[in-house]
Amino acid sequence: MRWFDELLYSDRSSLGYIQRFKVDKVLKEVKTKRQHLLIFETPYFGRVLVIDGVVQTTEKDEFAYHEMLSHVPILAHGKVKRVLIVGGGDGGVLKQVLRHRGVTGVTVVEIDETVIELCEEYLPLISEGAFKNPRTNLVIDDGFSYLAETTDSYDVIIVDSTDPFGPGETLFTEQFYNNCHSRLKMNGILVSQNGVPFTQEQEFVSSYNRLQNIFKDTTFYLTVVPTYVGGYMALGWASDFEAHRWVTRDDLAARYRGAGLTTCYYSPDIHKASFVLPPFITEMIA
Repeated sequence: MRWFDELLYSDRSSLGYIQRFKVDKVLKEVKTKRQHLLIFETPYFGRVLVIDGVVQTTEKDEFAYHEMLSHVPILAHGKVKRVLIVGGGDGGVLKQVLRHRGVTGVTVVEIDETVIELCEEYLPLISEGAFKNPRTNLVIDDGFSYLAETTDSYDVIIVDSTDPFGPGETLFTEQFYNNCHSRLKMNGILVSQNGVPFTQEQEFVSSYNRLQNIFKDTTFYLTVVPTYVGGYMALGWASDFEAHRWVTRDDLAARYRGAGLTTCYYSPDIHKASFVLPPFITEMIA
């Protein structure tokens, strides 16, 4: 019997805590130029993607992450046409974004094309062919470099990155957030994954400090993904148009119905509630 042990890291030091998965079958393991990729089958969580020893997504609970990272900014904005996804090689965020019929184009900037190839082959349920959608523009490039060089602008930018070490490190810098700000349209929204505050407090706090130096309205909203151990997952929210965060529940419900969505985690009520942070989190950024 084989098991996969995920050591949980905060600033690259072990917390003395392990998450363990029973491995029924290793489907693929490869070392690319940038990172180590592992995909295996489990009895409960289905197929699991691991990058550099850290679980990125599982078939069982991916919806709790991908739905919230996608639908919250798009429905809060209400008139999204163009979206940029930085990272997101598993295709989960892309699939959710493309469910919005009003979105005319989605650019995905992924640093490692092998991630996309393996996820399309071994985790097809997560993307469901989203990379082949005619509205998808796939760019194989470093997200930091792309934002620094592109002249395109977007209504929403979604940063679906790994944690801030290795290839994902530059995507948590103030310069990167500045570049995002410059590529957003006037009422645009930036959202990002910013770790689990309970186990990754420094990542969470440093991201907040950098974002608030650039955007007029900066906060976090929450989701709970069972395989992201430590409780609440913090998703960064940054915009210069504060009204997006205060869209009423009724307006969100109307937009949700208009989009024809069916979801497993997201709802207009969850949307509103997700911005309510428990005291132990608000104290971190007080």
